[in-house]
Amino acid sequence: MTSYKELGVHPVINAYATVTKYGGSLMPPEVLAAMTAAANSFVDLAALQRAVGARIAELTRNEAAYVTSGAAAGVLLAAAACVLRKCPEAAKTFPQLEGMPHEAIVQRHHRNGYDFGVQAIGLRFIEIEPCLDSLRAAINERTACLFWFAGTMNTPDDIPLPQLLKVAEAHDLPVIVDAAAQLPPVDNLWRYTQMGAALALFSGGKDLRGPQPTGLMLGRRELIECIRPISSPNHGLGRPLKVGKEELMGVLAAVERYLGLDHAARATYCEDCVALWLAALNPLAGVTAERAFPNEANQPLPWCRVTIDAAGLGMSADAAVRAFLAQEPAIAVSPLSDTQFHLNPMTLNRGEEIIVRDACLRVLGGS
Repeated sequence: MTSYKELGVHPVINAYATVTKYGGSLMPPEVLAAMTAAANSFVDLAALQRAVGARIAELTRNEAAYVTSGAAAGVLLAAAACVLRKCPEAAKTFPQLEGMPHEAIVQRHHRNGYDFGVQAIGLRFIEIEPCLDSLRAAINERTACLFWFAGTMNTPDDIPLPQLLKVAEAHDLPVIVDAAAQLPPVDNLWRYTQMGAALALFSGGKDLRGPQPTGLMLGRRELIECIRPISSPNHGLGRPLKVGKEELMGVLAAVERYLGLDHAARATYCEDCVALWLAALNPLAGVTAERAFPNEANQPLPWCRVTIDAAGLGMSADAAVRAFLAQEPAIAVSPLSDTQFHLNPMTLNRGEEIIVRDACLRVLGGS
């Protein structure tokens, strides 16, 4: 079997985050075993999707669940569901939505690179200022849904989600929460929908540690039922967004595992990693290390922010990031600015924090 090395591609120790560019996360033995077992049999895929969804809904305290081919695919399918719930004829016309609701309301600073999934089905974003008057003025007969993007885009100036949900409910409009990276905390799996969100979307391949090309759509059965006829193995808008039997069983195993984890112990491990790095880095000339909280995705875990004196060290933060990738083994760290980068413990295997520390001493301390 051909290896990474034989292809000229080198494995990376991930001290960056659960980012797609480095493969999201590593699947644990339970997930790999579930996928291998699933690969050994043929099965009715639609029936399996429904059964897995029912089990995940039960586990996550939701009315219904659907496994998507990543959280970005969930954005597209959720937007489609919001049109289909009132206009089932849209199934044959996407992305042509003439005469149908075709607007999605979003706060201006929540616009992001995943918007294309919404626009691909023919919806047009209506940007609003973060105030209730702007929200109410944007709602009309063309409105299909509202989007809320959770995480680092949230600011104290946002319309608070409970208030946004209240306005949407008064107009019978679904609110979609894109919470792709909002695990931990584990209770986010039901918090948004219990607040009143119609659907909440999560990545299956980030902190859940399921197959990277999976995601979870959790929430109202009415909306999830809307997308089944147009999604694989059926033909329609969602046909290209296929989820295989292996991924379905893998992400189910990942959810079951995640709910049983000792999340407090995991947080303690992350704190210990950061403390280790602070003790090693702060004695170095031209280097300041500090604990930062929450981390890059606004998750309640610490990480280490490193500030360097670029002139004194003779290297920028970008040069340091490249130097970490040139180590053996290669280490990915998260760039922040010309003088700062982050070290993230959440994606490390135990023991790799020592490898990261020693690489820091070589790169930044010249030892």
